[in-house]
Amino acid sequence: MTSQAEAFYVREADDRFLPTEYTRGPWDAGSQHAGPPAALLALAVERRRGARPDARIVRLTYEIVRPVPIRPLTVATRVLRSGRSVELVEAVLTPDDGREVMKVTALLMKTAPDSVPQVSPGPRVPGPSAVPAKEFFPVPWDQGYHTAMEVRFAAGSFLESGPATAWMRMRVPLVAGEETAPLSRVLTAADSGNGVSAELDYHRYVFVNTDLSVSLHRHPEGEWVCLDARTMVDGAGIGLAESALHDEKGPLGRSTQSLYVAPRTGRGA
Repeated sequence: MTSQAEAFYVREADDRFLPTEYTRGPWDAGSQHAGPPAALLALAVERRRGARPDARIVRLTYEIVRPVPIRPLTVATRVLRSGRSVELVEAVLTPDDGREVMKVTALLMKTAPDSVPQVSPGPRVPGPSAVPAKEFFPVPWDQGYHTAMEVRFAAGSFLESGPATAWMRMRVPLVAGEETAPLSRVLTAADSGNGVSAELDYHRYVFVNTDLSVSLHRHPEGEWVCLDARTMVDGAGIGLAESALHDEKGPLGRSTQSLYVAPRTGRGA
């Protein structure tokens, strides 16, 4: 791990990355928030897309197999299915012990600009310039995901329960010395939906997501990403967080997270 670079990761080799302290999540000093590794996996898919420049990523389904450690990580990709109009690509993230910690299955579709009428609504939530910045909930370490992200709430806050609408912007790039693509910005933020819209007191309950699915009907633009999020919880301990995703141009897709919910004093996932 390195704490020198002002970025989430430092690229050590074409497929190997060193996470910085900015990846640290709010619950475990040794584990990453799932947002940055989600963006890292998608970056690998995007690099592999070079063979299909007319294709666009339209859906990403992540499985969070185990907590992602703040240790060197290797990304491997492979094509699961390739056709004339669609392609399915898998990317897997593993630390040095060889046990995969997170993977994504990405669906790519062939595009043909201006071939059909565009149906896409304009802005539906107040923009980031119209709402105030708010801090994360208290986190027991000085540097982490909570300091690497700027957050502005159009409705609700981290310290209020219930649905919330939050604009998020990365303060540091995904990979040191490399331009951060709008898709990376969306994926770095999307995993925060369950935290933004928490219905239960995080002092008393865990509500950790075991997956993340992101679907996009258009390519994102700009630095800001908005999560218009809400969470539902069944008394048996299963929850679902869903977020409508926006940029400053308007809606661009949706994300969902399946949640394992339990008393904080009980057994973990």
